[in-house]
Amino acid sequence: MRRRNPGPTLGLILALAAVAFTTALPAVAQTRWDLPSAYPANNFHTENLQQFASDVDQATGGKLKIRLHPNASLFKAPEIKRAVQGGQAQAGEILLVNYENEDPLYGLDGVPFLATSYAEAWKLYKASRRPLEEKLARQGMMLLYTVPWPPQGIFTNRTLNRAADMKGLKWRAYSPATAKIAELVGAQPVTVQAAEVSQALATGVIDSYMSSGATGYDSKTYENIKNFYDTQAWLPKNAVIVNRKAFDALPKPEQKALLQAAAAAETRGWKASEEKTQWYYDQLKQKGMNVIKPSAQLTADLRRVGNLMLAEWLKKTGHEGKQLIERYRALQ
Repeated sequence: MRRRNPGPTLGLILALAAVAFTTALPAVAQTRWDLPSAYPANNFHTENLQQFASDVDQATGGKLKIRLHPNASLFKAPEIKRAVQGGQAQAGEILLVNYENEDPLYGLDGVPFLATSYAEAWKLYKASRRPLEEKLARQGMMLLYTVPWPPQGIFTNRTLNRAADMKGLKWRAYSPATAKIAELVGAQPVTVQAAEVSQALATGVIDSYMSSGATGYDSKTYENIKNFYDTQAWLPKNAVIVNRKAFDALPKPEQKALLQAAAAAETRGWKASEEKTQWYYDQLKQKGMNVIKPSAQLTADLRRVGNLMLAEWLKKTGHEGKQLIERYRALQ
């Protein structure tokens, strides 16, 4: 007697139906971006970037994923702008003053004592944002937002009563402006990026530098240096930039979500920078560092350095630079 071939079970029928239904659904298009940064994961800039990426993910329903690469893990600090410009990364975070040799506009907020408070730094940003956007646009990029570092001071083991006391220091230069300061005070500039500061101090490659309390804390400078002179000389800005072609390739809703998340990141980042300034000072003190108010003579000497550098900047930029500084001062 022949056995009848049993038909498919109910479970198999349901499973096949589920597969058929799933494959019939339209695939959700997902775009993935890389965003390199030069700073540690626990730095407030990086934490703000991570929140920005999360906001974009949520606002787009996962259609735009931004992968953050902190601590120069994908590109070193001086390489990030070119990587974004060339499309190797769709977005990136750069320190604007690093690119002053490319165009003096990028070095504006590295001029000592031009803008020394958050209110002044914001006005300088308002005065310079459009020219900055136009400059980046000509290079195939867009500006998403900026966030300043806390005010810059001097880390050194020397006692500094005047600028002449800085002569011969092995001075970390992270930008053309900090290299110029070294030249004007007789220090020896050594190019060292943020991710390399700790090692450079430990090995004696440098013995001093000018930066914010944030950098001093992140790099554990207190293990090698005991004095921080709180000169509050300037507040350099990080800028988050995007490749224009990559932005244009996004659907309009995702472009809108990206810009809204960037606006929120800018507001949040400026607030966090100002709020954390004192926190960084407190942390340095707890680690044994002396946070010192500079003498009147040292301040006066450094302001003269700033005046020289501003005059040089204006000479390089001509009428455009003169107009920009006039716009800034009109906002005072």
